[in-house]
Amino acid sequence: MAAKGEQTREHILATAEKLILQRGYSGTSIERIISESGITKGGFFYHFDGKNDLAKHLILRYLEQDAVFFNGLLERARALTEDPLQQLLIFLKLMGEAMTDLPGSHPGCLVASFTYESHQFDAEVRRLNAEGILSWRRIFIEQLTEIIEKYPMKIELPLDNLADMLTSIIEGGIVISRCLDDKNVLPNQILQFRNYIRLLFEDA
Repeated sequence: MAAKGEQTREHILATAEKLILQRGYSGTSIERIISESGITKGGFFYHFDGKNDLAKHLILRYLEQDAVFFNGLLERARALTEDPLQQLLIFLKLMGEAMTDLPGSHPGCLVASFTYESHQFDAEVRRLNAEGILSWRRIFIEQLTEIIEKYPMKIELPLDNLADMLTSIIEGGIVISRCLDDKNVLPNQILQFRNYIRLLFEDA
């Protein structure tokens, strides 16, 4: 019974995320989520206290999925080489390939969507949303820190700025991909950042 309950909860979350990425948080009502999920109103409120509680669990789910995605790519890169620069270059190549393999343009980023409508959420959801950006920064800084211990930068840059640059490229690539309905924009931008890292660290 517990397993069925978890499946229902996951179904509600997946449906809500899809609708929010399509219509925005304020444009997605609980009634629409219930209708699209094929559940009862009581079924929804059994799993979530309300729309803000749903938002909290959506962002927690999204951040957990992102961590699995990034860490999976890192593990694959580290299995192929011990060199930290090559690990990052492989990581970026794998990320670009993963984005290319999507059936269509990227559906969007829940963190970005929630940021646009931050006035709709309580302080806890806003904090969790910011934690998403900070967690990406930490992942990328950790990789960059290992690199600069072995490779000097050709141009001295703060690592947090460089890490945030990758986040900005990913988020911006998602926006342009969706606007132009061109799934190649996002992976191409990731690969352009990969070229920048090579120019920044590799020997001339």
